Amino acid sequence: MITSAYMDYLLINGKKPSTVYKFCKDLGLPESEFYKISNSFEALETKIWSGFMERAVASTQADKQFEGFSAREKMLSLYFVLLEILKQNRSFAMLTSGIRLRQEMVPMCLKDFRKTFEEFVAKVMGEGKSNGEVAERPYLDQRYPQLFWLHMIVLLGFWKDDSSSDFEQTDAFVEKSVNLAFDLIGKGTLDNAIDFAKFLFQSKFK
Repeated sequence: MITSAYMDYLLINGKKPSTVYKFCKDLGLPESEFYKISNSFEALETKIWSGFMERAVASTQADKQFEGFSAREKMLSLYFVLLEILKQNRSFAMLTSGIRLRQEMVPMCLKDFRKTFEEFVAKVMGEGKSNGEVAERPYLDQRYPQLFWLHMIVLLGFWKDDSSSDFEQTDAFVEKSVNLAFDLIGKGTLDNAIDFAKFLFQSKFK
């Protein structure tokens, strides 16, 4: 009830309540009830965002076909499920996310959201390396979760600015960008580029 009431207040007034005390008094609850679930409005926003990602991961993994998906399909599935959840909460997301393309501009309310996302990516990448879908590249492959997080930041920024019907452009962005990402982290294009760069370097300094 507290979470729903907070989201309603934020969306109706466009700002946080002035104090936890007044917010709870308007709900007819003692202030102590609020602190049972969160210690501040900012922490509550973090919990709400974290819940979005947790629901997306749980829903994606609940698909009976999930275990048979490729790493690429698992990532696409997560993105599309998450976008559906965000569509249902777009006004809240627009008010609280504050997404910018620079990583340091990402607000604190996304820190747990990010942690859950990167854990999901790490697991999918590990499976992808085991079946050969994702190339093993020393040092670089350990950073795939962080690289996908940067991709998530760009995606959220694109979605916030998307004015197409039912966010069709965002869906296209997800499909094209994730497919490109897996083309690059799979065996092939990037490996050839790295091998060529090594060849040029070694040839120059022989």
